[in-house]
Amino acid sequence: MNKRKMYIRMITASLLRRRSRMIIALLAIAIGATILSGLLTIYYDVPRQMGAQFRSYGANMLFAASEDGFLQKDIDDAAAIIDASKIVGMAPYHYETVRVNDRPVMAAATDMEGARATSPFWRVYGQWPSDDSEIMIGKNVASTYRLSEGDRMTVSYTPEDADEETLDSYKDFTVSGVLDTGGKEEDYVYMTIPAMEELTEKDITYDVCDISVTAQSDELRAYADDITAQIPAINARLVKRVTESETTVLNKLQALVLLVTVVILALTMICVATTMTAVVAERRKEIGLRKALGASNRSIVEEFMGEGMVLGACGGLLGAFLGFVFAQAVSVNVFNSSIILKPWLIPLTMIVSVLVTAIACLIPIRSATYVDPALVLKGE
Repeated sequence: MNKRKMYIRMITASLLRRRSRMIIALLAIAIGATILSGLLTIYYDVPRQMGAQFRSYGANMLFAASEDGFLQKDIDDAAAIIDASKIVGMAPYHYETVRVNDRPVMAAATDMEGARATSPFWRVYGQWPSDDSEIMIGKNVASTYRLSEGDRMTVSYTPEDADEETLDSYKDFTVSGVLDTGGKEEDYVYMTIPAMEELTEKDITYDVCDISVTAQSDELRAYADDITAQIPAINARLVKRVTESETTVLNKLQALVLLVTVVILALTMICVATTMTAVVAERRKEIGLRKALGASNRSIVEEFMGEGMVLGACGGLLGAFLGFVFAQAVSVNVFNSSIILKPWLIPLTMIVSVLVTAIACLIPIRSATYVDPALVLKGE
């Protein structure tokens, strides 16, 4: 039997002889590794999860017109600067003052699908406009004109440069739904872009464009600076109430996760150190006898350290998989979304578990090297 096989056999036999104590140490390491793996998975997946949650509060970037408005081509050029996989939705808006029953009302023309993506918090009683003959009206407009879903309404438009001989243009719409947001949007009516062009009899330019992007504030700021510098017609800026809130919550949550991780690792280290100290105390006679027979301190240290590293590796491997289950449960219950498995966390968890166990074993192992064979064999 060679030296390596003998070493492995000694470690295995020692662990099996003290199963109860070693199981306690293994469970402590596994629990610590579970929390470590789970919290690290949550830590790295939180930006994606939080980003998805904050997108429900509206757009986090805004394109404003530098001068007289911008075209769809400008929006497409600006969108090309942003990673396409991170764009949740884009909704350009053109505003005009129209008249309903000879009373002025602000009308907004937009891409309805884009508006639904960038403003998921809008509550619509009825349906969004599905074609150019339908219109969505704000709650206040509906109350003022006593309109509801399915009613007909006529909208007129007078050009700004009209004279007395200029005739107003008219268009009939069917109310598809009533918008309830609790904000100024309830004072507007919303129609499709082709419907606005038909009503105003002109090609429209856009005043603003709401954009929802899954990215953190620094990345968003970089996108906004690049777009403003490269697209003269557009002044891109961040919606601070959304981006700043997201950054603040994210930073605090990540700091909390790191703090809990450090505390759990410290408790794991204490538990392992306590268990190994008890093991060393139990084996004082064995250590003394081995020293009396010529065993070096190095061989004793290697044996105890080998036991600790085996426990650390096994506990880390077990904890890595249990940690994913733990992270998945947290993600589903908190964010209503599945977590993404990161394979690199498995070896990382095992390495950290081995290191924590090794550090925890240092003091008990150090005390083993101080055992005096003469005193121990005399029974003192």
